[in-house]
Amino acid sequence: MASRAQGLLKGAVLNFARSPRDIQATVSSIISRGKQVQDQVAKQIKPTFANTIAPLAKFENNNGADTSIAIFLQNVSTDKSVRDASSEAEQQLSSFRIESLMREDVYKSVRAVLDNKAEMEALEPEDRLLVQKMEEEYRRNGLALSQGQRKQLGDIRMRLSELSIKFSRSINEKDGRILFTRQELDGLSEDYFDGRPTEIENGIEKFIVTTKYPDLVPVMQMAKSEQTRKSLMIVSESRCPENIAILEEAVRLRAQAAQLLGYRTHAEFVLEQNMAKTPQKVLDFEHDLRKKLDVLADKEIKEIETLKRADKAAAGEPYDGLFSWDFRFYSNMVKERRHKVSDEETRQYFPMKRVTRGILDIYQNMLGLRFAKIDNAPVWHSDVEMYEIWEANNESQFVGHFYLDLHPRDGKYNHACVNPIRACFARSDGTREYPVAVMLANFPKPTSSAPALLTHDDALTLLHEFGHVFHHICAETKWSRFQLDSVQMDFIEAPSQMLESWGWEPSVLRQFAVHYKTGEPIPEDLIKRTVAAKNEGAGLFNLRQVFFGLFDMAIHNTADGVVDVRSLYKKLREQTTRFSAGDTDTCGAATFGHMMGGYDAGYYGYLWAKVYSSDMYQSRFLKDGVDNPRTGMDYRYEILRPGGCRDAAVSLERFLGRGPSSNAFLESIGLALEK
Repeated sequence: MASRAQGLLKGAVLNFARSPRDIQATVSSIISRGKQVQDQVAKQIKPTFANTIAPLAKFENNNGADTSIAIFLQNVSTDKSVRDASSEAEQQLSSFRIESLMREDVYKSVRAVLDNKAEMEALEPEDRLLVQKMEEEYRRNGLALSQGQRKQLGDIRMRLSELSIKFSRSINEKDGRILFTRQELDGLSEDYFDGRPTEIENGIEKFIVTTKYPDLVPVMQMAKSEQTRKSLMIVSESRCPENIAILEEAVRLRAQAAQLLGYRTHAEFVLEQNMAKTPQKVLDFEHDLRKKLDVLADKEIKEIETLKRADKAAAGEPYDGLFSWDFRFYSNMVKERRHKVSDEETRQYFPMKRVTRGILDIYQNMLGLRFAKIDNAPVWHSDVEMYEIWEANNESQFVGHFYLDLHPRDGKYNHACVNPIRACFARSDGTREYPVAVMLANFPKPTSSAPALLTHDDALTLLHEFGHVFHHICAETKWSRFQLDSVQMDFIEAPSQMLESWGWEPSVLRQFAVHYKTGEPIPEDLIKRTVAAKNEGAGLFNLRQVFFGLFDMAIHNTADGVVDVRSLYKKLREQTTRFSAGDTDTCGAATFGHMMGGYDAGYYGYLWAKVYSSDMYQSRFLKDGVDNPRTGMDYRYEILRPGGCRDAAVSLERFLGRGPSSNAFLESIGLALEK
């Protein structure tokens, strides 16, 4: 993987250096141009694809990158005024989109094209789908309703947009913090304290621990003190209390909007466009899986209870049950004791730079691409890296760019995700626009004594998020509308989940796992122990995912949308995951960003997609060889390239050579199949 100087940058490089004034000017320009296009479309006496559909779609094509950047900066900028301007930009652009989708005059023109059977039959398949999806989007936004109902729906959508932005901003801006003594953090490795800021409290020097993942996860996994783990969990789940009321209002409004549109619940409205189609099918899936997982969880719970009882007895304290702050700690302890593998040991062999290069090599070989890192690139922070993408078999064929922003900082988005910034689409002159994607993550930073070191789970996260990056990069559609964001919600995670499987392959781990000091490759014994631990705790881990999915459906599959989020979250978590919240008065739903970030009535999709990802991996890659280039190209062309311009079921069948099966997933987590 080569490195290139900035002067050799290929393609139209995006400008992320935007002031608040620049952001506002961009937003005003987009809205002005959009209204002009819509007004022109609405005036058409004889609407056609060329004078109605194409202008609307070209506006989306040509303004997508500016729209994305204006909204994206709230997640990464170190300047609060820029983050504020970006949040305001999202509100304005969201409001404009809602207003646009409520324009009856534009809808009539779009509908006229759809009703012209002769023209529809003459269109190319993607153009025909574009007309159908445009009309569907207007209709699902109330254009078939009376004027009064449309006004009511528009007001609801506007308010939902405001609530979503407030919810997300609260999570980004309100990191929790707590002070602990060294003794209270007993069990943490020495490098956890290297460079960690301290503060004097009552004359005692204490370490500052935040709720960002690199701080929180190690404490929840390794701190021996139950009170320490409990205190940190309380801080983490109490830091955005205002978000409970925001979520409850959003749930009520979503239910009202769904009923205005003729659906019984919000879940029915959402699922109509997904592979699952109905809430009942989702609930059947979740409950059936829960029954199967309970078999694994029963054994796992007994082992964890034994460990905690022993700890309590040694401390001379009565056993009082298992709590949510025990889950990571004792699950990690079981893994360490049974398989003699710990995050502290494996981290020594996962220096971040080496792991990242190794994972990029995997994707290069699999997808027939070549990456070049850009030196001194124009980026928004010194931590950020920028890469060019080229076709491996054609030195002159440029593909696009991606950026990596992988370390935590104040005000930054505090989970892991991929932002599609610019879509690939066909320009009017026949050339293609170059796609751009950004990966955001919060992996540990280098310390004074060691480079940034990853856990094995971190490496799996990198593999997963790169899957989203290249799903976006490799999609080749005529219209930007059919890129990553239009892939069905209950399939969109499948390609990324499939790529996590590479992180369990011994031959793959040998490619990038080396000791950060000596450069020695990861020992074969450690590989065997790591792989052997793969399904440790699979029952409880996946039950946690089932809980999130059931909570999502519980709040979004009600007719009136009136729910007590706090009590429902606590009740379902205890019933499903087997771990109690004890006497704490917190609510993790306040930081459950998926519920206000586009996964409403869709969180089940993580496990639903896992069925497909396991099938793709075992049936093709494991069978053909994980480094088989032909299988990799089949994956690129049949799964990634179509984007959202065809049903995921079609893509799956073409890649698998048959319909999907759940057997591979059940086997992958250690569940024996019924004969």
